[in-house]
Amino acid sequence: LAPWAPVVGLEIHAQISSNSKLFSGSQVQFAAPPNSLVSFFDASLPGTLPVLNRRCVEAAVMTGLALNCSINKKSLFDRKHYFYADLPAGYQITQQRVPIAVNGCLSYSLCIDSKMSQMVTKTVRIKQIQLEQDSGKSLHDDTRSQTLVDLNRAGVGLMEVVMEPDVCCGEEAAAAVRELQLILQTLGSSQAVMAEGQLRVDANVSVHHPGEPYGVRTEVKNINSIRFLAKAIDYEIQRQIEELENGGTILNETRAFDSKLGCTVPMRDKEGKQDYRFMPEPNLPPLILYDTKSLPANMNHQQVINIDWIHERLPDLPSVKRKKLVEKYGILPEHSFTLLNEDGLAEFFESVVKRTQMKPKKVIGWILNDLLSYLKQHSLTVKESPVSSFLLGDLLNLLEKKEISSTAAKQVFAELWKGEGKTPLEIVKEQKLGLLQDQKELEQICQAVIDGQENE
Repeated sequence: LAPWAPVVGLEIHAQISSNSKLFSGSQVQFAAPPNSLVSFFDASLPGTLPVLNRRCVEAAVMTGLALNCSINKKSLFDRKHYFYADLPAGYQITQQRVPIAVNGCLSYSLCIDSKMSQMVTKTVRIKQIQLEQDSGKSLHDDTRSQTLVDLNRAGVGLMEVVMEPDVCCGEEAAAAVRELQLILQTLGSSQAVMAEGQLRVDANVSVHHPGEPYGVRTEVKNINSIRFLAKAIDYEIQRQIEELENGGTILNETRAFDSKLGCTVPMRDKEGKQDYRFMPEPNLPPLILYDTKSLPANMNHQQVINIDWIHERLPDLPSVKRKKLVEKYGILPEHSFTLLNEDGLAEFFESVVKRTQMKPKKVIGWILNDLLSYLKQHSLTVKESPVSSFLLGDLLNLLEKKEISSTAAKQVFAELWKGEGKTPLEIVKEQKLGLLQDQKELEQICQAVIDGQENE
């Protein structure tokens, strides 16, 4: 038999960066006291009506343009009837028939060896991007055998990015989601902090023999870590292959990833097709967008969204930033990936380069080999680093001017990491690490050697 071919399709829910929810004026805030950010509409009180949030629409358009999508000038809202214990209305407002953006693509790069010396670029197609509400949060109290509901998150605006099944392993999925995360953060359309539930991934996984129809797929739900995403997909692929090779069958089911056990576990079966009873949302008219050509002359610009206006204001995307870093500073392409993958590291690097006379190719070594190693060792972000770009720049200047040796520079860096507020020069003088001191010690050693030879 031919080897197994895995097929993976991703559905990514990104929380839109907005001060208020998608259809109500309730504030959006992480870790607020339970049920403190719930409007009458969020609680589904009779007679309440949805009012569409302009900011959420702009964020979705911006994201669609960045992902090379076609923006639908007319999109529609639908009700998805599905019992959510933590969504009081009993349905979710989403876009099933005509979403806001369709037919895009996302290019991402990944290493083909462990040394990061070879990168390959791949593309995954974007089927659609749709606006929809988030549900609330169920809190299970096992001690009292009860479930409590927090509706703070109910109604928060989401963008669901649906990808075509163009991925074949956990590493590719992780690279694609990480690139999407960087794009969302660059645009400001989502903070995409997975630890806070702002970016959640569902992975549809199946395996088949090449040339044969796709196999039965399983869905691994709500993965909230890029590292866990790669592990969950790779585990599920291997599980399905082993099941089939042992004569078993794959169930069409929803599974969850247990990060402690490192495996996927069944949640519920999907053998019977779930009928969500989609229907047009009666309380929301079609969403109409414009471009420069179609914008009516007498239209109030405050009341419409101009696709071209948003397109003109798109910032440089991560791929463009990497290219500029390589061209401007002469660093290796793989180094540009590392700089952008760590939040704030590229800005830190450029700040150090401006402050020091050392060549960027040397600076990058200190940034990646020393600073980043220390940060990961102590589980700190770039913004939490006790060694600022100014201090590192001053240290590298001392080294570049040959006022200290490279060994002494490492010692000074270790002292700076203690965060005692001393400058590199103060540490050099205090510990007598300058080359002049080194030279005196060397002369003394040489003299001692000479004296010893004379005595012999």
